[in-house]
Amino acid sequence: MDTIDLASQIRTLAAETIDAQGAPLRTITLAHLRHLAHRYNMPEREVAIAALANGVTPLRYLRNQKHYTTDDQIRLLGARVAVIGLGGLGGAVVEILARAGVGHFKLIDGDHFEEHNLNRQWLCTEARLGQSKAGSAALRIREIDPSLQVESHADYLTEANARSLIDGHDVVVDCLDSITVRFILEEAAQKAAIPMVSAAVAGLAGHVTTIFPQDAGLQLVYGSRSAIHNAQGAEQTLGCPPQTVALIAAAESAEVLNILVGRPQSLLRNRLWVLDLATYTFEVFSLV
Repeated sequence: MDTIDLASQIRTLAAETIDAQGAPLRTITLAHLRHLAHRYNMPEREVAIAALANGVTPLRYLRNQKHYTTDDQIRLLGARVAVIGLGGLGGAVVEILARAGVGHFKLIDGDHFEEHNLNRQWLCTEARLGQSKAGSAALRIREIDPSLQVESHADYLTEANARSLIDGHDVVVDCLDSITVRFILEEAAQKAAIPMVSAAVAGLAGHVTTIFPQDAGLQLVYGSRSAIHNAQGAEQTLGCPPQTVALIAAAESAEVLNILVGRPQSLLRNRLWVLDLATYTFEVFSLV
């Protein structure tokens, strides 16, 4: 591939405009990106990265601008994220991260959709009842952006497979509903030297935290692993209203994106962000 020629074609096809502050702005359409991907026989995502590197913003990412720089968007398109659990939290997280432009996904969940999922699981529809959650998440990402790389595993996370499933990723996202399995995931992430963003929903309340491999992590939230007697989270008894799921998923996604673009000062590392929609309270607690 002639990268100089590709850059020239990108600049030729770019539209010249100005942004809301009056600064010059160059953009490129989805149709033009796909034309160039076909012409140069390369993945569309790579053409989008080349456009950004040449100062041309794909219209898909125009509203990401101002909050994420061009370099940030390039980092997102090159990032690898593993999402474990693709129910309420996981489905919403996948939706957000795909639209933000995360380039590579590994989706892990052995479950299938049931009727009681319809109230809060974004990927669950009547037409998808009985279908794999991991497979449905992969289909949804491809609907949003076919150029993103997606690998799905209709498997439950276990001590035997956890490390192999998450190796090689930049961030692991815990969207599980089992505290016991959360600890398994945390241990695998620590051994693989991967940061993990963890979240849980319980009725109108929920929390989010970020754990790096050297951190004490989940034991600061739940107590020691050996003392856990109830494997299921509190959502089993307190329920999962959709509004809580949406807010917690948004916060969890924000943590993932901050890790990927390198904003450590913004992270909930060694802190616990807690919301309660019953009282409209939002608090951040130090864990150390």
